[in-house]
Amino acid sequence: MIRSMTGFARRERGGEFGTLIWEVRTVNHRYLEASVRLPEELRSAEGEFRQAIAGAVRRGKVDATLQYRPAADRRVTLEIDEAFLDELIARSHEVSRRATAKGGTIESPTALDLMRWPGVLRERDRDSSPLLAAAQASLGDALEALTASRASEGERITAMLAARCQQIEALVAAVRARLPEVHARIRARLEERLAQLVLPGETSRERLEQEIALALARTDVDEELDRLTSHVAEVGTALGGQEPAGRRLDFLMQEFNREANTLSSKSQDSETTRAAVDMKVLIEQMREQVQNVE
Repeated sequence: MIRSMTGFARRERGGEFGTLIWEVRTVNHRYLEASVRLPEELRSAEGEFRQAIAGAVRRGKVDATLQYRPAADRRVTLEIDEAFLDELIARSHEVSRRATAKGGTIESPTALDLMRWPGVLRERDRDSSPLLAAAQASLGDALEALTASRASEGERITAMLAARCQQIEALVAAVRARLPEVHARIRARLEERLAQLVLPGETSRERLEQEIALALARTDVDEELDRLTSHVAEVGTALGGQEPAGRRLDFLMQEFNREANTLSSKSQDSETTRAAVDMKVLIEQMREQVQNVE
């Protein structure tokens, strides 16, 4: 299964608690890297959310953001942190006493002043399990939509890679069909040139055959063509598998390019050289797409 590393999903869920909105974006990356932004009410559940993301995305950079909009009629119940308030009052009395001892005066804080002090008033803890359950369910929906989006893009990439592999196969077949003609032409040219350099006789003929054999060996591309065919088959296997294949495909693109370069360097025929160049163009097109495969 080929999936793209690029995708987006947005899911919204409402209830008595208000509204939750998940937005999940993914782009290509060498490994899995997740960034999760959460409201204060659900920050303690970050580990669970990350685990859910890791179960759906194997590779890529993930940016997941959860927005929380409390219900408009949501009642807020406040309570006093009594221990903190007692400590604050005691410290204020101590400061006032010290100021008086040094001839100064400091007004004592009013009740309203104390209530405004950060940490004195806090929202009473409430049951957050419905909010957490809704956030988990909404994230599951978003990840399911994200997977579908990435799979749809993956189908397009699969079709493109398969088409390019067929073109490479056709080029390999064309080069292979020309090999007898190319070898015959090389042999004829060498025989003509070497015959002018050696003396008549059996020893000269043996030398001629040796030179021809060495020249043909240097221009032999059978192994490169076989490996190109093998790489095409490997790509087909990767495209039809169920596991993420991005890294394997990236490695195969490197191998494709190596064989095409060798084919070009060994070529003694303009048609073969042109075919090698066409292969490299196709390989580069595939490599660009493979960079975005999970």
